[in-house]
Amino acid sequence: MTQDSGGVQMARALKHAALCLMLLPRFLLAAVMLWLLDFLCIRKKVLQKMGERQDSPEDPPVCVSDSNKMFTLESLRAVWYGQKLDFFKSAHLGRTAPNTEVVLVQERRRRVVNQYADIADFLVVYIEEAHPSDGWVSSDAPYQIPKHRCLEDRLTAAQLMLRELPGGNVVVDDMDNSSNAAYGAYFERLYIIRDERVVYQGGRGPEGYRISGLRNWLEQYKSDLMNSRTAVLHV
Repeated sequence: MTQDSGGVQMARALKHAALCLMLLPRFLLAAVMLWLLDFLCIRKKVLQKMGERQDSPEDPPVCVSDSNKMFTLESLRAVWYGQKLDFFKSAHLGRTAPNTEVVLVQERRRRVVNQYADIADFLVVYIEEAHPSDGWVSSDAPYQIPKHRCLEDRLTAAQLMLRELPGGNVVVDDMDNSSNAAYGAYFERLYIIRDERVVYQGGRGPEGYRISGLRNWLEQYKSDLMNSRTAVLHV
């Protein structure tokens, strides 16, 4: 029994070491970028370049005020956590979409909220805070929300999203963060699921968050639907 337990611990240690080796180069690159962004002259140039490469006006720009400290212990923890989730996510393009547990925030009547409501159902899954007031603080955040200690905390914070999305469908991730882990959603991410399969996977936010990519896919799908009618798509 002791030998079996030792073998399991050794396997976990080796797996953890292998993970660190695979993620370390990308993490170090991100850490260097965060350090450089603390120099305001570099920050302004980088943000300007990112703005010039923006694919569409509807894609939210990456905004970082001068007062925000980028290279901190909390920021490095958040970056490592996000990269680890992305590496281990079970949602992949073309594969079966994970059916994770979520909690309904509030019953609301569905109504047309955008031009694709006739072909797609939109769902917002509120996950753990990327910039909690007691973690990697962002002065650009419209609200100061601490880390969720229980499901009630997360449900209360999600009410703020309902104010921004009247009539929208909003659910919250469970406290095991199963949706966040399965979809690698930290900090934010867009997916399209059709017939229980992932058919569109957006990049990791904020820099990879592209509404234009989602719109382009839906436009193509809507065009194809004109010729061949299929079931309603779930987004």
